[in-house]
Amino acid sequence: MTADRAVETLSYPAPATALDLVERGLERGALVTLFGTCTVEYEGRAASSLGPGDRHVMLKPDGAALVHTDEGQQPVNWQPPGCDHAVALADDALVVTSDRSTPDEHLEVTFETVTHAAAFDGTDPEDLALTGTEADLKDRILEDPALVEAGFTPLATERETPAGAVDIYGEDDAGRTVVVELKRRRVGPDAVGQLDRYVGALRRDLHADTDVRGILVAPSVTDRARQLLAEKGLEFVAVEPPGR
Repeated sequence: MTADRAVETLSYPAPATALDLVERGLERGALVTLFGTCTVEYEGRAASSLGPGDRHVMLKPDGAALVHTDEGQQPVNWQPPGCDHAVALADDALVVTSDRSTPDEHLEVTFETVTHAAAFDGTDPEDLALTGTEADLKDRILEDPALVEAGFTPLATERETPAGAVDIYGEDDAGRTVVVELKRRRVGPDAVGQLDRYVGALRRDLHADTDVRGILVAPSVTDRARQLLAEKGLEFVAVEPPGR
C-alpha cells in the first residue's frame, strides 16, 4: 500500500482481511477488484446462477459491478451505475452484493477463496477521444485517393445498393466502377463476403457489361480472407486509420 493509499493490494488474504480492504475501499469511493473462486447469483428481471469458478469482480465507484471469467470481453454478470455495493462475511466466506432499486435487481458473489484483492483511488477527468475509426479512415482516403491506387477517383460515399451502403463508390483510371469497403482493424472472411455482396449488387443494378471492382481497405487481413479475395476476384489494400 502506498503512503497516500492510492493503491492497496492483497494476495491470498483471509476472508476477514479481504472484507476490511473492500469495506474501506467502498467507503472512500475506490475502484475495488477481487479475484478468486466464487459463486454468482442474480435476481431481477430474470434469474441466473453460476456454480463455483475462478472469476474477477470489479466494483466501480459509480455503482457499476462487473463479473468476468477468463473468456470473452463481456462480463457474465453485471449491474449498471447507480447500484449500492456492500460486503459481509457468511460462514467464513466473503459475500459481495450489488443492489439496484429501480428495477429491483440483486447481484450476490460469494467467494470461497480470494486470490487477490485490490482498491485503487483513481481519477480520470478526461473524456474519451476516439481516433482511428472507420470515419477517420474514410476521410484519409477522400483526402488522398492514391492510397487506394493511382488514378482512383471517389464519386460518392455511403452509396446505397440492395446489399447495403458502400463506403466509397468511385472509378479507376480506366473508368471502371470501384467499390471500396473500409475496415479499421485486421479483417477476416466476413469482410470479404460483405464486399462481394456489394459488388454483386452493383453488377445487377448497373448495365450488364459494367466491370465492377471490389477493393477491401484495412490495416491487414487473415490468410483465409486473402485466399477468399483471390477466389472471388477481389482486391486488398493495406491502409492504417490515422492516429494509430
